[in-house]
Amino acid sequence: MTDEHREAADAVYEALLGRIGEADPRPRLEPTRRAVELLGDPHRAAPVIHITGTNGKTSTGRLIESILRAHELRTGTLTSPHLERFTERIRIDGEPISDEAVARNWADIEPYIGMVDAELAARDEAPLTFFEVLTVLAFAAFADAPVDIVVLEVGMGGEWDSTNVADAQVAVFTPIDLDHQARLGRTIEEIARTKSGIMKPSAAVVSAAQRPEALAVLEEAARLTESSLAVEDRDFGVIESKVAVGGQLVSVRGLAGEYRDLLLPLFGRHQAENAAVAIAAVESFLGAGTVALSNEVLEAGLAASTSPGRLQPIGTEPTVLVDAAHNPHGAHALVAALEEFFEFDSLVIVLGIVAGKDAAGIVRELAKTGADFMVTQSESDRSIPADELAAIVAAEAGRERVRVEERSDDAIDEARRIAAERGGAVLVTGSIVLVGEIIAQAADRGWGNA
Repeated sequence: MTDEHREAADAVYEALLGRIGEADPRPRLEPTRRAVELLGDPHRAAPVIHITGTNGKTSTGRLIESILRAHELRTGTLTSPHLERFTERIRIDGEPISDEAVARNWADIEPYIGMVDAELAARDEAPLTFFEVLTVLAFAAFADAPVDIVVLEVGMGGEWDSTNVADAQVAVFTPIDLDHQARLGRTIEEIARTKSGIMKPSAAVVSAAQRPEALAVLEEAARLTESSLAVEDRDFGVIESKVAVGGQLVSVRGLAGEYRDLLLPLFGRHQAENAAVAIAAVESFLGAGTVALSNEVLEAGLAASTSPGRLQPIGTEPTVLVDAAHNPHGAHALVAALEEFFEFDSLVIVLGIVAGKDAAGIVRELAKTGADFMVTQSESDRSIPADELAAIVAAEAGRERVRVEERSDDAIDEARRIAAERGGAVLVTGSIVLVGEIIAQAADRGWGNA
């Protein structure tokens, strides 16, 4: 990578940032369809596994991708959001797309993006959004690579998400809960209905265990699309998970076989469940759910898996963990994983949350740890001001457990100092943007080698 290529890739990101942001998606598919049509349908260049849900999408997608690579398939993966650089979102064979490839593919698609923008303007419609253009760029990059299989994570929802221009052979649903209610619906049932839109006729559908109201929606959508639906704890599932050095040993009942004592270098029962969903998805893709995977290949795929920003250790003396939990369901899973996999004498939580999230619900779950809170805010203009968030934390956890540092670098420094004095640990959570900032600070300041 040269400085010239990096500058070119950064210029692409700046161009994307000049568009309508991800917090304000447009419920439409036609503009993205028009863009990929003008480009020669790159979204049809490789088969697709499409993933939606409320929590666990990125982890499950990375697990699926790692297992497929272990089967010697060349993979393309789109995930959202990113932690440090936007090139993390588009991955080729498990690695972030190169700056050179980003710039080259952008040069190829930019004229066509301009054509679609002009057509939209002529109809008095908003231009292509950040995520719509990112989706088109990803499809172009995957076709250019080329890849054998695309693992595609929705940006938000499913039915009208720009990724849904693809026709997936396998549709994957991680747990569905309340989040983005202003966009997706006020109830679990409404949100599930929006997400169920990624099912395509005669697809294979794999779902994590769901609340009854969500499962009923998925079952109806599968019936209407004549798709086969496999559900965790009914058709496949985790047999056992045991704490192990660096993660856990999991045993899984798949759709076509049992796989025992697989090393999963991720923490939390929820990650074992994500792995079970990933295995069932790969079984569905490679052998229509009827052919067992090779134990050796599966072991290699899981052992090589990573999920940055998900209960990830990034520092020692004191231990610093980061986790991107940004809704109550995610916070609940985080707390359960902490209790099962870690023993700390004390814990300081560095917390920042963006506007529009259920901050009180997140804090209510995190307060169960007994931790003190160092409340801060990320550089995002959507971040809840630290003083405002501190009032929410005080109401849920008690004022005596709350301190405030507006700058995230000051917050992590003070949290590390307190944790070191107490012989405890630090957890950074509440916002993916905040987690990304702290990961970058850890690397820049020399205490990030966990």
